[in-house]
Amino acid sequence: MRIGIIGAGQLGQMLGIAARDLGIECVFVDPSDAPPAAATGKVIKRPFDDPEALATLAEDCDVVTYEFENVPVEALLQINERVQIYPPPDALRHAQDRLAEKGLFDGLKIPLPKYRAVDSLHDLQTAVEEIGLPLVVKTRRLGYDGKGQFIVRSADDVDAAWRNLGVQPLIAEAWVPFDYEVSAIGVRNVDGEIEMYPLTHNEHADGILHLSRAPVDAPELTALAEIYLHKLLTRLDYVGVLALELFVAGDKLLANEFAPRVHNSGHWTIEGAETSQFTNHLLAISNEALGSTTCPGYAGMLNLVGEIPDEARTLSAGNCWLHDYGKAPRPGRKLGHITVVAASPGERERRLQELPGGLRKV
Repeated sequence: MRIGIIGAGQLGQMLGIAARDLGIECVFVDPSDAPPAAATGKVIKRPFDDPEALATLAEDCDVVTYEFENVPVEALLQINERVQIYPPPDALRHAQDRLAEKGLFDGLKIPLPKYRAVDSLHDLQTAVEEIGLPLVVKTRRLGYDGKGQFIVRSADDVDAAWRNLGVQPLIAEAWVPFDYEVSAIGVRNVDGEIEMYPLTHNEHADGILHLSRAPVDAPELTALAEIYLHKLLTRLDYVGVLALELFVAGDKLLANEFAPRVHNSGHWTIEGAETSQFTNHLLAISNEALGSTTCPGYAGMLNLVGEIPDEARTLSAGNCWLHDYGKAPRPGRKLGHITVVAASPGERERRLQELPGGLRKV
């Protein structure tokens, strides 16, 4: 089995490691000089949408997947008749446009905050009147890790939001006074078999995922998330891993967005679940039986952003793992993560507090 992967970043690297353990060969397409996944397979150094590079994947690989959601859908459609692409391009199309994504949630009756399309200053003013303040203005495409967003807290912020973001299609969303955020990570194979990982509690700093803990001890919320996830996976005829980000507001879950790929908040599954999200993604797109998503202990995952402390490289404690992506340090760049697994929530918190850099307030 040979799998083509568009993108060779850290997610590609972790897919490549999982593939090696399964006896699967990976071929990547990525224009970077030294992408992390190069350590796990051949990299075709071409743009993500390069026709020749994608044609090579279509000819040489049994199936093609991708590690990030900004791959042009049109480029995938050019090879879709020659090789199977999972997750399906239609899922990618919805995830790339926040308005299409919200419409999908609406159609599936998955609760979400109020929203309005914004194509003009007048549209934004109308959104403020209809939704109320505060609200969040976001670019409909290409936003991630807090980029492409502006919080409108008062009427005085409307003009500033338009000046900052108004050269592209936007969406305005109601500000949600949520208790915390969770991600529901599920996987579906070609035959329609579905598995869901325990809910993951996420904390962010500066718009970037800082810390994830799993499992979330909330059976009612887990049952709701499973219903929403099944609706999404079935409607999209989805194959692979999908992460649905949700706001917890009391006993309700409100959809924020979904990622049609393996996800940062699921990195804890490498050591903390019986089958990692990366292994299950590969099994799903190969139409193999899915592995167990059970979490035997209590996992925590700390993102290392901007730098990896020297102390992190000398970690020797049991049930504590450093993942170094091999990327050059840069402010705001995800360079690695540390996972801990413990027998109890209290022990997990103690281990997290002892990590290099500690748990800074977010």
